[in-house]
Amino acid sequence: MKRMYVGNLPYSSSEDDVRDLFSQYGDVGDVNVVRDRETGKSRGFGFVEMGQDQAEEAMSNLDGSKFGGRTLKVNEAKPRQ
Repeated sequence: MKRMYVGNLPYSSSEDDVRDLFSQYGDVGDVNVVRDRETGKSRGFGFVEMGQDQAEEAMSNLDGSKFGGRTLKVNEAKPRQ
């Protein structure tokens, strides 16, 4: 599985919305929209896991595309340090 960073998400996006967007490129594993601890509101980014080839296709097609009126930033997630 490849983990991707998805930035500039609309604040109204749910995990189901993001899953639906990425599922057009294959099977989606885990989806996590990062939320503020205090308010529970989306912070505008998240992470998606997919198979290697499907993730490559999703990244090349979705990076720079419009979703909910915003331009997405999609790339391979960097491991935490």
